[in-house]
Amino acid sequence: MIDIVRAAFVIARRDFTAIVFSKTFIFFLLGPLFPLIIGMAFGGLGEKISTDALRPVIGIAMPGAEAARMERAHAALVERLGTQTLPELKRLSPAADPAAQLAQHKVGVVAIVSGTVDRPLLTGKPDDIAMLKGDVSLIASAAEAGAQLPRVNVRTQAVVTSTGAQDQARLLTARAGQALIFLLTMLLAGMVLSNMVEEKTTKVIEVLAAAVPVDAIFLGKLAAMLAMSFVGIAFWGGGAVGLTLLLAGPGGFSMPAPAVGWPLFVMLGILYFAMAYLLLGSLFLGIGAQAATVREVQTLNMPVTMAQLLIFFFATYAVDHMGSPAEVAAIIFPFSSPFAMIARAAQQEALWPHFVALIWQGLAVVVIIRLGVFLFRRHVLKSGSAGGRLRWRDLFRQAKG
Repeated sequence: MIDIVRAAFVIARRDFTAIVFSKTFIFFLLGPLFPLIIGMAFGGLGEKISTDALRPVIGIAMPGAEAARMERAHAALVERLGTQTLPELKRLSPAADPAAQLAQHKVGVVAIVSGTVDRPLLTGKPDDIAMLKGDVSLIASAAEAGAQLPRVNVRTQAVVTSTGAQDQARLLTARAGQALIFLLTMLLAGMVLSNMVEEKTTKVIEVLAAAVPVDAIFLGKLAAMLAMSFVGIAFWGGGAVGLTLLLAGPGGFSMPAPAVGWPLFVMLGILYFAMAYLLLGSLFLGIGAQAATVREVQTLNMPVTMAQLLIFFFATYAVDHMGSPAEVAAIIFPFSSPFAMIARAAQQEALWPHFVALIWQGLAVVVIIRLGVFLFRRHVLKSGSAGGRLRWRDLFRQAKG
């Protein structure tokens, strides 16, 4: 075992230095910044488009006094309910026919309200009428009530602790932790698929297999890629923290505190990211080791990505059902276990489930690596028996060894 660890360290150091000290690694570090810059540049445009799409415009074809009453009622309701709750209003000529106005180009409204405040007439397509009838009725009712609109004085009582609000806040932290680990794993673990293709084509893998155990090759390559991932995360994390502090201003930026506290939550997040990376990385390394060309690796990218998304959706479903069979299944299934457990760390204070989960995930990594080594020996190195067929008793014998 010590020889395997020593050989794995040599392989990991070789791969780590070859990746990190290359020129392409700089572009790898800068790669995620380009979508961020583009997103910030076009964020305002996207927000404007979204706002315009969510707030349709209604034309007001009423006499001046009636239209003014509708506009005052609309402004009062928007002040209370928010700008996204009601459609916008636009004055039109009360003399023209509403149907004829809607048939014209560049009118800029989806429906027209005519008549009077007490008897409004909404003209538009059937779908638009069904969508806007309630809003028009609310605005007209407020305009009809005017100063007579009753106002109830709401008394307030502040409390220090609210269990419901605390649960909702921790749920937000749980989802954020899951999303962050998933994005990092999806971004970084996929590179393991093509890790051994170049060395297989150049016959370097045969030299390595003759010099060190195959287990050490797999373990070393996984360790090197994980260390490279932590270098990238440290770079991106430092930039994200600096940008957050810059944008947050003197007030700072705060998120709901997790149940285990921020120090333990961050430590568990690092551990669960490492386990998620090792689980997926060991599986991808075993799959990619069977590929002969880069084209085969590219073909595998789509099903691998879809599998990652399904695992993530399964884990996010379990967040809302703490203690349910779905959450227990997400914890037991190794590939979704890191995502389910980081959510549990945000919602519950108990620490012993995390020790059990980390041990279980580590055992799963060992089994997956042994399976990948077994298949690699049989189908790539051709060092097995029985024509390369997989025999489970041989696999268990190797795992026991």
